[in-house]
Amino acid sequence: DKLEKEILAKWKEIVLSNAAVARSLLSPVSSLSPGIVAVPLDLKSDAGITVLANLVTLTPGTLSLDVSPDRTTLYVHALHVEDPEAFRREVKEGFERRVKEVFE
Repeated sequence: DKLEKEILAKWKEIVLSNAAVARSLLSPVSSLSPGIVAVPLDLKSDAGITVLANLVTLTPGTLSLDVSPDRTTLYVHALHVEDPEAFRREVKEGFERRVKEVFE
């Protein structure tokens, strides 16, 4: 039941992100503001961090680049980073919170 909710939530994110990326790429004026954001991690388990990194990468317009050696930071490249702090909040309050509920 909980897993089904998480899967549906992820599909919603993927659909919305696909629409945003398509809109950006097809727009005559580029609205891209790419950047690399360091996202601090509350997750401790390797499995949780791996799932989070994969969820981020599955979202169109984002790519998990690396995890710091001490496993406290996930580095993410995104096509739309107008506000790095807002981006961090989205990852932490969305994906990381849900992964934490399942894995920790």
